[in-house]
Amino acid sequence: MPKEKPRVNIGEVIRSYRSQRGLSQGDIERRTGLLRCYLSRVENGHTVPSLETLAKIAQAMDISLADFFPGTETPRDKETQKMLGELSGDEIRFLAEIKKYSNTLSDGDKRLVVAMIRKMATMMPPPGPKKVAVARRLSA
Repeated sequence: MPKEKPRVNIGEVIRSYRSQRGLSQGDIERRTGLLRCYLSRVENGHTVPSLETLAKIAQAMDISLADFFPGTETPRDKETQKMLGELSGDEIRFLAEIKKYSNTLSDGDKRLVVAMIRKMATMMPPPGPKKVAVARRLSA
């Protein structure tokens, strides 16, 4: 009986996610302990990683294991992807930075951080218009 060819080229998917996140194979190597040459073999389709190894790679890229497999998205996942598509690169990096530290926070501390961000956002006007007004005053 012939082997079925996998429908997902996991190496291409890994490379795509890694590139989207601005990570090098060396970054993944440092975060997982997997050798860069192994990651290269996976990305080029010469080696198929185990699920355990895939889980390490997913964690290093801060994604879920299910993200490697198309068609496993829940409605909530699709909603999240839509919202992320509306954010700028700076906003995504900001959220990723917050997420790094949020794993160690209790639920109460997370609520406190969100409340602090809301408070700061309402206290300070957006930076754009003020700069223009200042520039106009200086040129007058």
